[in-house]
Amino acid sequence: MNIGARRAAVDPDVHLPGGPVRPLRSIGLRVGFSVFALVLTVVLVYVDRDGYKDATTGQMSFVDCLYYATVTLSTTGYGDIVPATEGARLVNALVITPLRVVFLIVLVGTTLEVLAEGTRRQWDQRRWRNRMQDHIVVVGYGTKGSAAVETLLKHGVAAERIVVIDHQRQALARANAAGLVSVWGDATRSSVLAKAETARASTIVITTERDDTAVLCTLTARQLAPDAFIAASVREAENAPLVRQSGADTVVTSSEMTGNLLGASTLSPEVGAVVTDLLTYGQGLDIVEQQAGPEEIGRDPRSCALPVLGVIRGGRMLRFDDPSIGAVRAEDRVIVVRPRDPAAPAEA
Repeated sequence: MNIGARRAAVDPDVHLPGGPVRPLRSIGLRVGFSVFALVLTVVLVYVDRDGYKDATTGQMSFVDCLYYATVTLSTTGYGDIVPATEGARLVNALVITPLRVVFLIVLVGTTLEVLAEGTRRQWDQRRWRNRMQDHIVVVGYGTKGSAAVETLLKHGVAAERIVVIDHQRQALARANAAGLVSVWGDATRSSVLAKAETARASTIVITTERDDTAVLCTLTARQLAPDAFIAASVREAENAPLVRQSGADTVVTSSEMTGNLLGASTLSPEVGAVVTDLLTYGQGLDIVEQQAGPEEIGRDPRSCALPVLGVIRGGRMLRFDDPSIGAVRAEDRVIVVRPRDPAAPAEA
C-alpha cells in the first residue's frame, strides 16, 4: 500500500485521544427504539382494531395490525387498511403519525451518523498526520514508557507531540486516556513505525520489555529516521553496546541502575532518597539542562550558586571537575541541580 492510499483511508491501528466511539451500541439503541415504536403502534391498532377497515377481509387480525403498523411507520402505505372511525383517525393523527416521523428520523440518523463518523475519523487522522513534525515516539507504554511520558509532560512537552506504540490494547487505552495518540502493533516492523510518522520524529524513546526487541526496534527506527535522537532502555548491561551499535544515541540499563540505587540505599538511606528525588522531576530537587546564565558565566562550575554537575560545550559533556572547562562561557549549556519549579504541579 502506498503512502497516499494509506493516508486516504481510516487506519484502524491509529487511535486519537478522545471518548471511545461505540457504533454498535449507538445502532443497538436506535434499533431498540424503532422496535419499541413498532410494538407500540401494533398494540394501539390491535386494541382499536374495530375502528380500522380492511379492504380485503373486512376483519383485522393481529397479523393485519402488524402489517398496518409496518407499512405505516415506513411510509409505504398501500391503502388497503385504513382507519374508519373518528377514534382510530385521532390516534393516527396524534400518536402514530409522530411515531412515524421519529421512526424515520432514527433510521436516517443512524445511516448519517455511521457515514459521518467514518468521514470525521478520516479527517481527524489526515489532519493529525499533516501536523506531525519533530514529535516524540515512545515505543512501549508499560512502567518505563508511562514514566518517561509523565516526565516529558512535566517538562512542558505537549501531549499532542507524543505518539505511543504498543501491542497491548490496555496500554493504548491508558495512553488515549492521558491525551496521547496511540498506535497498535509490533514496533519492530517498519510499517507500524511508519503509522506513527516516525520518519518525521525528532526523538524516539524505546522502552520494550525485552532487550532483543529493543535492538530490533532501534535498528528499524534508525533506518526510518536517520537524524532522530534515539534513547533506549535495556535490562542487562551486556546488551547496551548492541543497542548503541544498532543506532541508539543513549542507552539506560534499568536493572543495573536499580541495583546501584538499592545498594546506595542500603548503605545510606539518605543517599538513596536524594538520588530518587533527583530522578523524579517536579518533586524536591530537579536535574535540568539549561543555557548558561549570568550566575554561571565567567565562573568556575564549582563556585556557582546552583550546583553544576556538567558543562556541555561543542557537543561534548564535561564533568564539573574537568580542568579543561576553566570558566563557564556564554555559549555553554549547563546541567544544574535546582529546587522544584513552583509553577510545576506538585506530586500526588
